[in-house]
Amino acid sequence: MTDRYDLAVVGAGIVGLGHAAAAMERGLKVVVVDRATAITGATVRNFGHIGTSAHVGEAREYAERARELWLRYAPRAGFWLREPGTLVVARTEEERAVLAEAAEGVALSGEDVMHRVPITGAVAGAYLPRDVQVDPRSAAPALAGYLQRRGVEFRWRTAALGVEPGALHTSRGEIAASAIVLAVNVDVDHLFPEIAEEHGIVRCGLDMMLADGVGLGIPLLTGSSMLRYSAFARTDAAAALRRRFEAEAPEMLSRDVNQMYTERPDGTLVIGDTHYRGTTITPFQDEAAFELLARLARELFDGKAIRIRQRWQGVYASAPRDFLRAAPMDGVRVVSVTTGIGMTTGLGLAESVVAELF
Repeated sequence: MTDRYDLAVVGAGIVGLGHAAAAMERGLKVVVVDRATAITGATVRNFGHIGTSAHVGEAREYAERARELWLRYAPRAGFWLREPGTLVVARTEEERAVLAEAAEGVALSGEDVMHRVPITGAVAGAYLPRDVQVDPRSAAPALAGYLQRRGVEFRWRTAALGVEPGALHTSRGEIAASAIVLAVNVDVDHLFPEIAEEHGIVRCGLDMMLADGVGLGIPLLTGSSMLRYSAFARTDAAAALRRRFEAEAPEMLSRDVNQMYTERPDGTLVIGDTHYRGTTITPFQDEAAFELLARLARELFDGKAIRIRQRWQGVYASAPRDFLRAAPMDGVRVVSVTTGIGMTTGLGLAESVVAELF
């Protein structure tokens, strides 16, 4: 332990990078350890949607702060970011009722929605102006590069083997640090299985696709999104919406679909996503899930042919609560976003943890 750091971070996903950035801004000496050689996990396998307005409570607080940080770091790190807001489309009366009760953003008529985006069947909508979008495949790597240029040390291909107050044990030796944060997404059970079990953390697998663009230009949420995001799911009207899905589209619920779309800077369309959970996630993806996602896209975008370019599986931490913040010992924190909203909230959560530690 020849070098001593103020903060050692395990995990170079967006939550880990958020801790490194918050510490760097405080003038602290920081090292980031990751067992991979690049950022390839959930941080690059998502929609790139910073959905501030879709959440309430603690998640909303972290999302609002994360939004400020994304806007700060985009010009400094040189990654693509835009502020298009989000469009939430209602295609049934039950969905219209959820939007009306939630009262988030600017209410739109169905005609307004279909004038803005190339979809069919809208009866109402809501425009959420504060939402931000980044390209998930480039934003975090660019942020890591910026942090490295600012003095944060990265030790890739280095696995964390154990931790005690003041010392992180790794596959390349020990690291002395005043504080240690483990931001390893679902893999918290590798080092702290008792914490994972206590908080009900399991793995959530998901299926996503990339297709030719349709000229969307703005992130798009649908009725199934309303059942997932707290600003809408907390409404009384959401119960009637769920009953309609149960009666008319049970596969949407059995596959836990969030029918959602974003377009990347090159115009390609990110399509998602299904969800399935367990302590272990099978690597064998069900083609029927992709067929369902493609069919939903064709129906929404007025029968337009959807040419698929890529398919992939994501895996992230899932638990009954939105966030894991555990302190197993002095100066050590175990941190994870446990509801699939890491891009939206991770930077804000991390800043809060660093403020607590220092």
